[in-house]
Amino acid sequence: MIVHLIDGTYELFRHFYGQRSWNKGKDKPFGAVAGVLHSVLEMIETGATHVGVATDHVIESFRNELWPDYKTGEGIEPALYAQFGPLEYALDAMGVAVWPMTELEADDGLASAAYLAAQDPRVEKVCIWANDQDLSQCVRGDRVVQIIRKGMQVRNAEAVRAKFGVEPPLIPDYLALVGDSQDGYPGIPGIGPSTAASLLNRHGPIESFPDSVLGAQRERAILFKTLATLRTDAPLFADVDEIEWRGPTAAFAEWPQRMADERIQARVDKAGAGKSTK
Repeated sequence: MIVHLIDGTYELFRHFYGQRSWNKGKDKPFGAVAGVLHSVLEMIETGATHVGVATDHVIESFRNELWPDYKTGEGIEPALYAQFGPLEYALDAMGVAVWPMTELEADDGLASAAYLAAQDPRVEKVCIWANDQDLSQCVRGDRVVQIIRKGMQVRNAEAVRAKFGVEPPLIPDYLALVGDSQDGYPGIPGIGPSTAASLLNRHGPIESFPDSVLGAQRERAILFKTLATLRTDAPLFADVDEIEWRGPTAAFAEWPQRMADERIQARVDKAGAGKSTK
């Protein structure tokens, strides 16, 4: 059994701006939603059986209370933001397990799902389809891997070490030191990627650093580590069989017309042939 976990918010952005390259700004109301559904169907058509999608129901999370400059939903185009909710409803109607995150982020949902799936001895591999570098902390050997959409790069533990210079469990410490501009925290002044990796390989986690290494920046580094550490305790499912795709629900019947994409119905019907409808 291979479990596929997808960053739905990233996929929505990817399809929205991908379509912008040819639609000349004339966005279809549900164009990006349809794009994400087609991407998920492509996985199912090529053999994926257990699929889950985590989404940012809202962009803000508990981290915004810890750091005022943490990322927010400000600046998201209305035409894109209007598709956040419909994506969740459409995925659910298509029979795909979807986890809309509120207090937590989609990345926390993916980390939690990966943790839960990896506990099941029937699971041979967990594939996290997401680009965010903080998800590299979830990688475990060749069993839990991250798949980077650009170039379809499979990032196992060896690849994490090659890219960041540290083991996957130290990624939160690494990001705390170098910062993450995408998430909105700057890291520690004077510490770049090479220095961060060297310090972590020498001393271990930030909490183990001698006081002289970070000095007055120690507390801030620990705060940034908290921001970078993904939660794995979201109770998304009790059994991995809950995320097996068994075909669309009856509610999906309205979605092809709503998305102005009639061809998706035949694709769903073919992929779901012989499966029990939820």
